[in-house]
Amino acid sequence: MAFAVDWPGWCRGAKTPELALELLESYRERYRPVAVAARMADEFDAAGSLDVVEDRVGPGSTDFWGISFAPCGLEHEPMDDTEIDRKIGLLRACWEFFDAAAARVSADMRKGPRGGGRDRDQIIRHTIRTESEDFAKRLGLRVPEGGALTPKGLRDYRETYVATMRAYNAGEGKRMRSWNLPFLIRHSAFHAMDHAWEMEDKDLTAPKVASSGSNG
Repeated sequence: MAFAVDWPGWCRGAKTPELALELLESYRERYRPVAVAARMADEFDAAGSLDVVEDRVGPGSTDFWGISFAPCGLEHEPMDDTEIDRKIGLLRACWEFFDAAAARVSADMRKGPRGGGRDRDQIIRHTIRTESEDFAKRLGLRVPEGGALTPKGLRDYRETYVATMRAYNAGEGKRMRSWNLPFLIRHSAFHAMDHAWEMEDKDLTAPKVASSGSNG
């Protein structure tokens, strides 16, 4: 698993660290629209090549799912105003990217070699419900089952999620045990982008492209 700690959502998993880094680099241009939407294109373009700043063994979920399930040593809380604004801006851009992909792709998705896989609406439901009913719960936010699946419900949930993040960063609420706020933002962004790219790669109206598949 490799991720760009400064760019929530730019994250890829592979069987070896070397392959994960190679795959992460190959997704640079696919992530760039997020930086553009967040008005950070110049900063993103000036970032240069990837540098490994930390190499650590993740929890069991990392080996099994290829997903980062713990903060890295560079993710600390509380964040200052500039940092939390930046990370939330990128998370919002990831949501925007996900929503645009969901609206653009075919309802039926390209199946795997054995004919399996979720269709578009199943991916959308999974992505939204996992974030709103699992990730957000880490901050003490309780969303009714399926409560974020309507357009208004999703807008309201996201605004509440962001407001709860800001309150948590200010010291309100019960502290998370194994996660922290920078990781929660990164993981939420990753999950949205992972499934947005999955939908793009399986879109029946688009040319078939090589992909890494979904990690989540």
